[in-house]
Amino acid sequence: MVVLPVHADAELPELSMFIDEMVTEHGFNRDELEAVFDDVEVKDSILKAISRPAEKSKPWYDYRNIFITDSRINGGVAFWQEHKEALAHAEATYGVPAEIIVAILGVETRYGGNVGGYRVIDALSTLAFRYPPRSPFFRSELEHFLILTREEQMSQLEPVGSYAGAMGLGQFMPSSYRAYAVDFDGDGHRDIWTNHTDAIGSIANYLKVHGWVPGQSIVHRTEVSNGLSENMLDNALKPSYSREELAVAGFSLAQLPAGNDVLSIVTLTQPDGEEYWLGRQNFYAITRYNHSRMYAMAVTQLAQAIRQQFGEL
Repeated sequence: MVVLPVHADAELPELSMFIDEMVTEHGFNRDELEAVFDDVEVKDSILKAISRPAEKSKPWYDYRNIFITDSRINGGVAFWQEHKEALAHAEATYGVPAEIIVAILGVETRYGGNVGGYRVIDALSTLAFRYPPRSPFFRSELEHFLILTREEQMSQLEPVGSYAGAMGLGQFMPSSYRAYAVDFDGDGHRDIWTNHTDAIGSIANYLKVHGWVPGQSIVHRTEVSNGLSENMLDNALKPSYSREELAVAGFSLAQLPAGNDVLSIVTLTQPDGEEYWLGRQNFYAITRYNHSRMYAMAVTQLAQAIRQQFGEL
C-alpha cells in the first residue's frame, strides 16, 4: 500500500484543512497551494504588533500628535495638487470631499510612502493559524486574499502590506478590496498599490457604500452642563441620540447645523480632561474604515488642515 504524504506545517495548525476547503469550495489546485504555503513564514513580530494597536494604548492627545503634523499636512497638499483631477472626479462621482480621501491616504500610508513591510500572505497566515482571538476573521481574509490574487491575476507571494494584511495605498483588507475597490481609471485592473487613481476612487466608493452623506458636515464640538449617565458614555459609534435627547442631557447644540438627524457622543481625552463632540453620519462612515473614534477624528482634523492650506495656495 502506498501512503501519500499529507501536507502539514507544525507552525500553521489546521492549514491542511484550510487547503482542503480552498480546493473543494473554490477550485484551487492543491499542489499549487501547498507550494505557496511551503514558502510562508510565521512572524512573531506580527503577533506582537497586533496585541498593541495605537488606538487602544494611547490617549487622544498622543494619538493626534502622530497624524496632525506639518509633514503630513504638507504631504496631503502636495498629493492633492498632483492628483487633483482624479480627486475631483471621485468627489463628483461619490460625493466624498477630496480632503477626506487625501486625509485617509495620509493617515493610512503617508500618501503611499509606507504601505507596510510584511508579505500579505505571511501576515494573514500567521494571524489565521496562530492568533486564536481573531483566527476566524483572518482565516476568512486569507481566503479572500487567495481568491483576489486569482481574480486580479496577482502574485500570491509578492504583495506586501501591514502586519494585519491590509494592502495598498488605502490599506484595504482583502475582503474590502474585493467588495469596494474600483477600476477608477478604466484600465481593466483594480490596483490600489501603484495606481493612485484606483486608490482614490476605491476609498471614495468605500465611504459612499458605508453611508457617506454628500454635503453634510462630520462632527461638531460641544460642551455638557450636566453629569452624564453611564449609558451616554458607552462610546457607541453609531449615531442614536436625537437633538432633543442631547439638549435634555445638557449638551450644547450651538455649533451644530440645523437638522433632524441623530448623533453620536464622541469623547476624547485631553491632558486637562475629556473633550466632547457630536458626530453625524459622516463621522460614523469614517469609523467603518477603522472602528475607532480617534481614527475618525484624526482623519477629520487632518482633512480640515489640508483643505485650509490647499485653499491658501
